[in-house]
Amino acid sequence: MQSSSHSLDGLQAWIGRSESATDAATPQLAQRLSATIESPRGLDFERGQELPQMWYSVLFPRVVPRSQLGRDGHPALGDFLPPVPLPKRMFAGKRIQFLAPVRIGDELERVSEIAAVTPKQGSSGQLVFVTVRHTIRGASGALVVEEQDVVYRDSVLGKEGGAAKPAPAPFEAERRSETIVADPVMIFRYSALCFNGHRIHYDLPYATGVEGYPGLLVNGGLSALCAAEHLHQAWDGRRLARIATRNVAPLFEGMPFRIESRAGAEPGAVEFRVVTEAGRTTLQGSAQLEAA
Repeated sequence: MQSSSHSLDGLQAWIGRSESATDAATPQLAQRLSATIESPRGLDFERGQELPQMWYSVLFPRVVPRSQLGRDGHPALGDFLPPVPLPKRMFAGKRIQFLAPVRIGDELERVSEIAAVTPKQGSSGQLVFVTVRHTIRGASGALVVEEQDVVYRDSVLGKEGGAAKPAPAPFEAERRSETIVADPVMIFRYSALCFNGHRIHYDLPYATGVEGYPGLLVNGGLSALCAAEHLHQAWDGRRLARIATRNVAPLFEGMPFRIESRAGAEPGAVEFRVVTEAGRTTLQGSAQLEAA
C-alpha cells in the first residue's frame, strides 16, 4: 500500500467508531460448541449454569446480506471496520478481562469500538493493525472486556521474503493436553457457530488458489478456545481473571497439535502455547488465574 498522509488520516478517523449488538447464551449453543470441540463437559447444559469462560466468543456474529460480503467472505470493509486497502486479513490476537460470569440463558449486549489503527512496516511489506474493544454486558453490568487485534497485509503468508525469524526460546512445559487434530468438519462447524464466512476456513480452492495457503486455516479463535479449555482442565478448574493470546504462525487443517502450559513468575500466572507435533508454535499466551 502506498501510504499517503491523506489515506492514513482517513484510517485514523475511524478510531472511536462504535456499534452494538445483542445475543443470548442459549443451552443449544453451548451444546453445539461442546460437540464441536468434544469437550469433556458433555452435552447437558441448563439455564443459570455458568457458560465456560471463552465460549462467549461464538456470540455476536456480524450478520450482513451475502451481497454485502467481500471476495474473501468477510463483511465488506468500510461498514464497521475501516477500509484498509490491503487484501489479506487475519486475526492477530486478543486480550480479555473476565469481570463476572456469563450464564446460560443470559440476554447480552456487546458494544464494539475501534480503539486503534496502527500502520507498520514489516519485513514482508506494509501492515495495518486494527484494535477493536468489545464490552459485553448483562443485566448486572459489564461481564467481559475483550480487545482484538486484526492485521491487514499485502503479501501471501509463507511466500514473503525478508530476514529469517529468530528461533523461539525453549518452552519447558509442565502440563500438556492430549493431541488434537482440527479436521475440515471441526473447522467448518466452528465457523458456522460463529457465522464466520471467511473462505480460508472452508473453501479449499480459494484458500490455496487465491490466498496462497497450503490448506484450510484453523480459526485463531478455535486455537484460543482449545487453549482455554486446557487451562481449565490442567490447572484444577480455576477460573481465569484474564487471558491474552497472540497468533504467531498459521495452523492448518490436519496438523496434529497440543496445548502446553507452565506456571509464570507471579502467583497464579500461567504461560501457554499451541504447538504442532512437528514442534512449531502457532499461538502464544499468558493468563492470570483467580485465587483458589
